[in-house]
Amino acid sequence: MKRLSILGGTGDAVKLASLAIDLPGLAVITSLAGRTSTPKNLVGDVRIGGFGGEAGLVTYLQTEQIDLLIDATHPFAAQISRTAATAATKVGIPRLMLIRPGWVRSPEDNWIEVESIEAAVMAIPASSQRIFVTIGRQQLAPFATLTAKWCLMRSIDPPDSSILLPLGKLLLERGPFNLEGERELLREYRIQAIVSKNSGGDATYAKIIAAQELGLPVIMVQRPIVPDGEIVTDVAGAIEWLIDRL
Repeated sequence: MKRLSILGGTGDAVKLASLAIDLPGLAVITSLAGRTSTPKNLVGDVRIGGFGGEAGLVTYLQTEQIDLLIDATHPFAAQISRTAATAATKVGIPRLMLIRPGWVRSPEDNWIEVESIEAAVMAIPASSQRIFVTIGRQQLAPFATLTAKWCLMRSIDPPDSSILLPLGKLLLERGPFNLEGERELLREYRIQAIVSKNSGGDATYAKIIAAQELGLPVIMVQRPIVPDGEIVTDVAGAIEWLIDRL
């Protein structure tokens, strides 16, 4: 029996676990960072909490006798991806990254592409006074500097009480979101610009289409560089990778 550790936190990780558990000769353990208080239902064993850096992950992989590691974390979870790369190398086990493709800008999109959250704050057009901020709860603090703007902020869970938030409203919602609802949301709150990470996938893409229809600028934060290693872009590819190693 081989043991697979999935570094989760995405819908793809949930789907991967549900399929991998049916592969003969494979035990599945999904690890979550614990940043979401109500994670989606997962099959197999589930571990919640951080590892304590590279040394902690190395210890975990050795102690749990992990044979295979799949990094199916969020495309912007750069730190854990780097940690997974170095830890898997030290332990000497195969590692795969499951990374869904990013959104591709079309000629109809009005994107302002930036490299960081801080750059996104600076790139908001002066004429845009009402901003839809959809970057998750952990990186809202830089927007508190926008004292002359109003922000609609959406996340699954509320931010830590110690985080200073900008003037505006917080929506606690989990995707997927549909086009009709996103279009109505932008109109209801009279949104003039959107700040988004290029997360890819279908669950939150409707806001990008709605912004395109309404002619709104989207300040799009680009993905961090991923570590070297094998990459697949869908769950089917990850299952094939597993089958080849069982």
